[in-house]
Amino acid sequence: MKYNRCGKSGLLLPQISLGLWHNFGSVDSFENAQKIAVTAFDKGITHFDLANNYGPVPGSAEENFGKIIQNNFQGFLRDELVITTKAGFKMWEGPYGEWGSRKYLISSLNQSLKRMNVEYVDIFYSHRPDPNTPIEETMSALDYAVRSGKAMYAGISNYSAAETEKAIAVLKELGTPCIVHQAKYSLLDRWVENGLLNVLDTNGLGCVAFSPLAQGLLTTKYLKGIPENSRAANPNGYLQSSEITEDKIQKINALNNLALERGQTLAQMAIAWLLKKEIITTVLVGASSVNQLLDSLGSLDKLAFSNEELTQIENILK
Repeated sequence: MKYNRCGKSGLLLPQISLGLWHNFGSVDSFENAQKIAVTAFDKGITHFDLANNYGPVPGSAEENFGKIIQNNFQGFLRDELVITTKAGFKMWEGPYGEWGSRKYLISSLNQSLKRMNVEYVDIFYSHRPDPNTPIEETMSALDYAVRSGKAMYAGISNYSAAETEKAIAVLKELGTPCIVHQAKYSLLDRWVENGLLNVLDTNGLGCVAFSPLAQGLLTTKYLKGIPENSRAANPNGYLQSSEITEDKIQKINALNNLALERGQTLAQMAIAWLLKKEIITTVLVGASSVNQLLDSLGSLDKLAFSNEELTQIENILK
């Protein structure tokens, strides 16, 4: 595993990191989740990414990861982990359970530390911008988190290019640099290329890419329709069946053919395509099994792309 510097900070993150958005909640098998996490660490993945509301139920992914830490990463091993969490989306009912107020963010961080039974997290993120709270207040909460020792670094997620520039400026003035932006980025979702990546590069921030497989679209899962147990088959899931259009399926088929020519799975090629970009510090992958995690790690075996292959990808996605 290669470790990349996160922007201009001193923090190194593995090329591939493990996201606990799915498969680590109270409704999932704890034994399976623990096997995935331990295998990840054994393969060089030191970075584990959470948020307060990950589950379901909200908070249960942090609780389960806390148990995994207690069972497997006691003592000095905690210092070999980069544990990150976020707050911004709805965590509890009432006026103080979401968005970006100082009250919510600091209360949420305190709750996260208790759930995981750790003294600090390595990165604490504002999970989304709050249109009704001054950005100065939201960033002051991140500044406090770092100064108090409850977080080592501050980060933001899902901020636009303009919002990111403002957040960077406010944190710089407070004396706590923003070191990273976590953004949704894949072959099928390239919004970050419309200004955000330039802002990150200019200001020396790292970029953590999440949803690299576009919620499973960049796999072979949907090439022959929507499987019964897939995310798209779940009416409450993040991936809606209406998003799986005939045009998109044709593009995914063409990408899959190119991946096979490269000697990779489609998922491996999608991850490798992100990692070829210097601005990308790490790619967050999810995993429902050890085998799925190992398949994602297989992307590291072939990261190089020829100019012809890159041109083919752009032509497919037009």
